[in-house]
Amino acid sequence: MMTKRINVALLAGAVLGVFCIVGALVRSGFQVEYYLLFSLWYNRLLMGLVIGLPWPRLGMPKLLARGAVLGLIVSFAFYSATGFSDVVSFLAGIVYGVIIEYLADRTERV
Repeated sequence: MMTKRINVALLAGAVLGVFCIVGALVRSGFQVEYYLLFSLWYNRLLMGLVIGLPWPRLGMPKLLARGAVLGLIVSFAFYSATGFSDVVSFLAGIVYGVIIEYLADRTERV
């Protein structure tokens, strides 16, 4: 059963993935393989899935820390696949994890 939390987290991951694609295109001077762009977007979608799972309720500081840790773990997959060369996307994944967790939690509490 799809909950509001997972729906919001998946949507946020998909939208933030588009921002990552734009950032990657700009950083590379529009000279990047399409499969890498898709992989980056898909990584953000998976981040939304992982963060959207029904985790226990926490206070805001712990909640944001959980988002950062989950963002780090999921982003590490893409980062390692690039030969540890795309540091910006890796760090953005940590920030995006916090954003996704915050949005999912706010939606769940409404």
